[in-house]
Amino acid sequence: MIHDVVIVGAGPVGLFLACELRLAGLSVLVLEQAENPCAPLKRLPFGLRGLSAPTLEAFHRRGLLDALVALQPANQRADGKSAVPAPHWAQHSQRAGGHFAGIQFYEDNIDASKWPFRLPSPAGTRMAVEMESLETLLAARADAAGVEIRRGVGVEHFEQTDDEVTVRAGGEIFRARWLVGCDGGRSSVRKVGGFEFAGTDAEFTGYSIEVEIADADKLRVGRTYTATGMYTYAAPGIVTIADFDGGAFHRTQLVTLEHAQTVLRRVSGTDVTLTALHLASTWTDRARQATAYRRGRVLLAGDAAHTHSPLGGQGLNLGFGDALNLGWKLAATIRGDAPAGLLDSYFSERHPIGAQILDWSRAQVALMRPSPSTRALEAIIRDLIDTRDGTTYFAERVSGVSLRYELGGSHALVGRSVPDFELADGTRTGELLRAGTGLLLDFDSRSSLAELAARWPARIRYVGADAKQRLGLSAVLVRPDGFVAWACDEAPNLDEAAQAAARWFGEPNA
Repeated sequence: MIHDVVIVGAGPVGLFLACELRLAGLSVLVLEQAENPCAPLKRLPFGLRGLSAPTLEAFHRRGLLDALVALQPANQRADGKSAVPAPHWAQHSQRAGGHFAGIQFYEDNIDASKWPFRLPSPAGTRMAVEMESLETLLAARADAAGVEIRRGVGVEHFEQTDDEVTVRAGGEIFRARWLVGCDGGRSSVRKVGGFEFAGTDAEFTGYSIEVEIADADKLRVGRTYTATGMYTYAAPGIVTIADFDGGAFHRTQLVTLEHAQTVLRRVSGTDVTLTALHLASTWTDRARQATAYRRGRVLLAGDAAHTHSPLGGQGLNLGFGDALNLGWKLAATIRGDAPAGLLDSYFSERHPIGAQILDWSRAQVALMRPSPSTRALEAIIRDLIDTRDGTTYFAERVSGVSLRYELGGSHALVGRSVPDFELADGTRTGELLRAGTGLLLDFDSRSSLAELAARWPARIRYVGADAKQRLGLSAVLVRPDGFVAWACDEAPNLDEAAQAAARWFGEPNA
């Protein structure tokens, strides 16, 4: 049997991409090296992940938002209680909006008027979920959609021709028209495929440890910068450490109780005593990105395409954005109705976004270095963040509200996520995108636009209805991923609308 697509990696990005491809009716096989999807580091407290606005909008547009909301840990809900300590940034009287290198900013200082194309929506700008629960949700959706998932099957090698890719994994041979590597920062697909992975090496080894502490009062709660690094402590025993050793310890040996105590004492500048080590992992700030996301019939997405430190929680959201962008474009390519260059636009749109996130991560590392000049710079950035404009800038970067693809077009909305318009009957834009097709919203119900959309009957859904808040718009053409391809404020230019439709949806039906 030959599948339309084989995806390597059954993490959130691979599973979400699989669901997107099945939405388009393609046959999808997911291969995962790990036999068991459950792991301690995917659970609280270290398994907590922050989801940003573009990710929440994607889940809303695919009918997964309610299930996602139900996954929120109790200590992330206003009325919940949990034995798991809340993150240090949540332990404030003000509602946290996020942080940059540990410098906190708050929602009540955000000027939302700077975001003119956002409307109230079930999808907010941020949410915290547990990684294991998130993967379980997506695996259930993928299974219900007909995705085949094979666990305990690691990729050993693959070869491609002009027509297909042959994958050897777990002692078996699998054939596919396309192969996508969603298999993480140490991606086998990327290595076997010969993709260049360029970037910067690590400055520190990061430690996430769950311990018992004999004299916890010697540690400050929250994030603390010291003369030798940084540590974050949440009582009773959750500690994160950044040891500026050039990443020397990461993946070289197991973290022992003695080693954890030595590093924590050195970085914290205390003689704190650890009595038990329950869980430990290491990570670094290595920041690398593939110089190409496609080689022939092989593509990369998620951490396989880019890796960086977990500072700020941007990596998972970046991967979801890759999957959402790639899914409909690859599906159209396989169906044969993609316009020229559509699949290439996956790289041209997503690579710059990835590069921005890598620089965002590097900038945070620069504010963590243990030096007097860094502490002086941190004080200046802290003052800037505390201003209303500063908070708004950092909030829109952290939340993803500022995300925009350079798609051309004369309207300021083109390339941005479509607002979640509420139509006169209560239907929302997000609900209209559930089928994974394009959408033409015509707030004045013109016959000319209805006839234009009819030229792409299976690819563009026409909806003629007024909205409760138009934002001054007359009509909007939306891609399947929810990003605006064309918009107008006045009477539509039908030639411009038709050109935009052909650019993203291919040749119209005869």
